[in-house]
Amino acid sequence: MTTAEGPASESGFVTPAASAYRGATVKLLLLAAAMFMVGTNASIIAGLLPEIAHGLKATQSTVSYSITVYSVVVAIVAPVASIVLVRMPRAVLMSIGAVFFSAGTLVASLSTSATGFVGGRAIAALGGAALVPTAGAVAATLVPPERRGRALALVSLGFTLSSVLGAPIGTALGSLASWRLPMLCLAGLGIIVGIGIGIFLRGVPTPPVTPLRHRLAPLADRRVLGGIGTTLFIVVAFNVVFIFSASLTADATGGSGVLLAALLMTNGLAGIVGNFFAGRFTDRFGSRYVAVIALSVIIVLLAVMPLALGSLVACLVVFLIWGLVSAGTSVPVQYRLIAIDPDDAVVTLSWNSTAMYVGIALSPPLGNLAIGIGGVHLTPVVGAVCAALALCSFLIGTLPVRERGRRRRPEATRQVAKAARTARRAESDSLASNAIASNATGSNPTAQGLTAPTTAGCEH
Repeated sequence: MTTAEGPASESGFVTPAASAYRGATVKLLLLAAAMFMVGTNASIIAGLLPEIAHGLKATQSTVSYSITVYSVVVAIVAPVASIVLVRMPRAVLMSIGAVFFSAGTLVASLSTSATGFVGGRAIAALGGAALVPTAGAVAATLVPPERRGRALALVSLGFTLSSVLGAPIGTALGSLASWRLPMLCLAGLGIIVGIGIGIFLRGVPTPPVTPLRHRLAPLADRRVLGGIGTTLFIVVAFNVVFIFSASLTADATGGSGVLLAALLMTNGLAGIVGNFFAGRFTDRFGSRYVAVIALSVIIVLLAVMPLALGSLVACLVVFLIWGLVSAGTSVPVQYRLIAIDPDDAVVTLSWNSTAMYVGIALSPPLGNLAIGIGGVHLTPVVGAVCAALALCSFLIGTLPVRERGRRRRPEATRQVAKAARTARRAESDSLASNAIASNATGSNPTAQGLTAPTTAGCEH
């Protein structure tokens, strides 16, 4: 017999295990709130870029580099912190991260110059580097192994909501009032989350140390390099367009922040739907077919996007399809990376997260370069080129690995080996499904990049 909360005894009373899981829900919701505020802080710049630039008396290109600074800081500090601060209690580390996040966001929101704004974002990035990878590792320790996937999915829901609700609502608030208002709200949320983590998450165990050699081992595998290369290029392809979406769609929206928020929300909601089907299509048809089809559609979509930017209806359709197919890239790529070596999946996905942050960091300078050459309408074309590079990288990573000096084995031995491979594939599929559930964050690869800037030290 089971209850809504989980297993129950025959007498109808909730078992201690179910009671413990119910108690963990509050902790998981706190972690989800942390992911929501970090994800919103990352994606909200795209919708408020013109307003922030005007308020700081700076150019949009200068303000956009705050995204690069944010991503570079997280990409560097997250793995370093996992090594240097591995012995620090997890609740203390996350509470300190929340303090840095709130302080940096407050500095950025009160800044009167681009320098102060970028500096505040860098401080907030220190908090994100401490919060995000640790939250994923902690979530996995709060529940029994059979509920771990659901716990991670609940925490990652915070990132999904950051792209679906956080960024659009923040964009609308910034348009109706001031760009400083949504950032002040995020700073306040950071304080509340930090206090809650300090109270409810005390006593969470610290992870064991992972050797540096083990962290670097996946980079010797061409298949892994092909997968993380795909992630890097597709993140650039998305963000080189998404970051400048306010200027890109100005003719269609008439400069209205509310209409821009509607476009962003359409993109995010479509991403949730696309993510749902991408997982099921990957299970049914395999990661190769889903990724190749999704990447091919993105290439065509971004190439023709400039033709649709003069009409609000056309933009709405493009953003809808864009959100649907963007989800079809992250799921099969993560699935394949996990299937290469399920035992080292955590380490491999940590490198995938690093690739995401590198892609985010490269997007503003590449977008500004495109704007300087041919105007903002050139950014989707650059995105299409990057998507094509992502497709090439994925195909290179799926090429078969040749084994030299291999002798033909007896039939009985081959049958045993075949049975072993079947068993490993079933286990790999199970691990992949759980990991994808924990990393599913909607269509926005900016948010996706933030879901798992993990390192092996934090995850174990």
